[in-house]
Amino acid sequence: MNIEFRIDEFEGPLDLLLHLVKINKMNILDIEIENITEQYLKYLEKMESMNLEITSNYLVTASELLYIKSKMLLPIEKESEESFSDPREELANKLLEYQVYKEIGQALKEKESLRREIYTSPPVDIKKYSDENNIIIETNINLNDLIEAFKSFLIRKKEEKPIKTKVTEKEITVSDRKNSIRNIIVSKKRISFYELFEDYSREYIVATFLAVLEMVKEQELTIKQENNFSDIICEVIR
Repeated sequence: MNIEFRIDEFEGPLDLLLHLVKINKMNILDIEIENITEQYLKYLEKMESMNLEITSNYLVTASELLYIKSKMLLPIEKESEESFSDPREELANKLLEYQVYKEIGQALKEKESLRREIYTSPPVDIKKYSDENNIIIETNINLNDLIEAFKSFLIRKKEEKPIKTKVTEKEITVSDRKNSIRNIIVSKKRISFYELFEDYSREYIVATFLAVLEMVKEQELTIKQENNFSDIICEVIR
């Protein structure tokens, strides 16, 4: 069987052996030691031909394979058949143990990859946005009303289309969103609170909401709602 390897493809000798067992479709508990040993040594020869340093652990495993191969070639006497111990047993146990750890490692990598898709934000103290600091200019709407409207908005958007949770390389800051909102408000004078959310990624939504709160606090814009459950309007303060 002609097998090609990529150098530095394997993490160590056990990784290489496990790969050979799999591609040859062997049972770990019944390894064809002669075939595996031949393929393993060819890999080491290839490393030598490319002037790559062969680490000692690869050489130790090579000597173990040759020892097992030599033991397998020895005839078994009838009187010792009952006490015969398979010389491949220790190698098989090592491979089984390594396989378990490798599968655990792969599972952890997958969880890590999924975790990177989730954006989290540290707790924010919203006391500074309370009525005492004049965060809300209009008397017919308060901070709780705005938060409830924001929650309803998120629920509605979630039903329409799932909110993206992947963190992008471009960081969206509250300052950036304030500048963008400032340009929109100056241009349109009057705009729906919901129209400010052009992107539905979690990072963008959080930055936009906090930007609106800060702009209201700084008296750059005012927000009002003409009737209960009606649209919330953001207007530039003249």
